[in-house]
Parts: sequence; C-alpha cells; structure tokens
Amino acid sequence: MEHHQVAIYLAALAAGALTGWAAPAAGPGLERAIGPVLGALLFVTFLQVPAAELARSLRDGRFLSAALVVNFVVVPLVVAAMFALLPADQAVRLGVLLVLLSPCVDYVIVFSGLAGGSHRRLLAATPLLLVAQMALLPVFLYLFMGSGLADVVEAGPFLEAFLVLIVVPLTLAWALQTWAARRPAGRAVTEAATTTMVPLMAATLLVVVASQIPRLDDSFGDVAAVVPFYVVFLVVMPFAGRGVARLFRLDAPAGRAIVFTGATRNSLVVLPLALALPDDLAVAAVVVVTQTLVEVIGMVVYVRVVPGLVADPVARGDG
Repeated sequence: MEHHQVAIYLAALAAGALTGWAAPAAGPGLERAIGPVLGALLFVTFLQVPAAELARSLRDGRFLSAALVVNFVVVPLVVAAMFALLPADQAVRLGVLLVLLSPCVDYVIVFSGLAGGSHRRLLAATPLLLVAQMALLPVFLYLFMGSGLADVVEAGPFLEAFLVLIVVPLTLAWALQTWAARRPAGRAVTEAATTTMVPLMAATLLVVVASQIPRLDDSFGDVAAVVPFYVVFLVVMPFAGRGVARLFRLDAPAGRAIVFTGATRNSLVVLPLALALPDDLAVAAVVVVTQTLVEVIGMVVYVRVVPGLVADPVARGDG
C-alpha cells in the first residue's frame, strides 16, 4: 500500500465523491466520523517517530524558523495578493481564508517524505504549527475581513482540535512507544498500528469528501470560482518555499519539507471549525473541502516536481 498510496488517496477521493452523490442522507453521520478518523490517523503518524528524536528535532531552530516564516509571513502575503480578486461572497472568502492561512499537520508529512523531504522535521514541527495558527488565525481574519467575521471564529474549537487531534494522539503514541521498548507485545502492537497509516489516510479523505459533497448542490458556482485561486497558490508556493529554504540555508531534504509545509493547508483540521459556523456561512465548509480536492491532485505533481526544484543542498552541511 505504501508504494501505491497516492493512487489509493485519489481512489478514496473518488469513492468519497460517489458516496456523497449516491447517499446524501449519510452526510451528517459522516461528519461526526471526521474527528475520530483524523485523530487515529495522527496517532499512527506520531507513532512512527520516537519521542527522543522528536525532542531533538524541536531544537532545530533554523528549520522551525523557516517553517514559521513560510507559513505565517509568506503565505499571508500571497493570500493578500489574491484576496481582492476572490468572489465577493463573505462565506466563500471566509472559507478560503480559513484553509489557506492554516498550515497542514497531517498528510503533508506523507507527501513530503515521498518527495525526499525531511518528514521527521515536519512531524516535530506539528504541535508548534498548530499552536501558532490557533493564535494567529483570528488576527489574520480581523486584518482581512474586519472584526465582524473575526468574532465568529472562537478559540474553543481550535483548543478542542489541539487537545483531541494533537495532545491525545501524541500522548498515546509516546505511551505505546514506552511499552514497545519494554515488552515484545508492545512492539507487536506498534508494528501492527503503523501498517494502518495508508488505510486511515484514505478513510479520512473518503469521509471528509463524502460528508461535504451533498452541500455542493446549492453552491457549485461559488465553489468553482475559488478553484483557480487554489491552483495559483499551488503554483506560487514551491518557489516561495524554495526562497525561504535558501534564506535559512537549509539542506535539500529540509528545503523540500519547507516547500511542502508552505503549500499544503490544514483543510482536514479546520473543517470542524468551518462546520461550526452559522447557517448563512455554511458554504465556507464546502470551500474548505474543495481545497482538499485540488491540493491532493497538486501533491501528486509536487512529489514529482519538488525533488528537481530543490535538487541540491541549498547550503553546506545539515540544516
């Protein structure tokens, strides 16, 4: 499955779309499954890096600084350049802002690894990136849209997402690692758990898409209008990420990871936040999921293109 995971993810997206169209009544139930499936996915992701190595990676100041700059300085500037051209509908704009201003913390690790990027560094940066977006997203929304809509996004859903999707899976992963270090049974459980990575990612994509496809009927035109912006974002960010990697003198694996963290967005984790918005802003959730569809296809291209774009070390030594 690991050798064919990109094809599996694309098949999961297609299956999700077909399920959503064929059984729209299942949408609410599938929405409730998003959190548990995503939490399980992140648990398995964290399980693949030992706690000691994770702690060492967090001391990698240059990489972490580059990740923060590309996500919270460069990305907002790119979004600002596109913002005036977005559709005028406030819900559509809010959906675009929610997803593009929030860096990915899940499948970015998978795709970065496929392209030869330092996925372990990205994994170590995950808690920091999520905390930073929790703190900065309301600020960005205020700057882009004013206090009225910024007030809609409360800290509670993000704090809940951080606890359920990061703290709990990370704690469980470390506990299982401790057991595995002491007991053969723990090692067996760990090995079995890590084999579920690809199926869990596929299940997450299927559930997310299937739960949101029924919402497309009333907002197809608005959603279609944002697709070109998502494509432009994916075209611009590899070059922006490479520039940041050079600025911080990172090696090739770290530079590729910076490209991926700048380009991939947090659609799966911010979706529950979009779903909690008032009914008059409900289209924002569909706008968020649309970004997932565009992005996964874009990642297929990235896996082939980014190794050539960041082919050689951008500095001597290890970043």
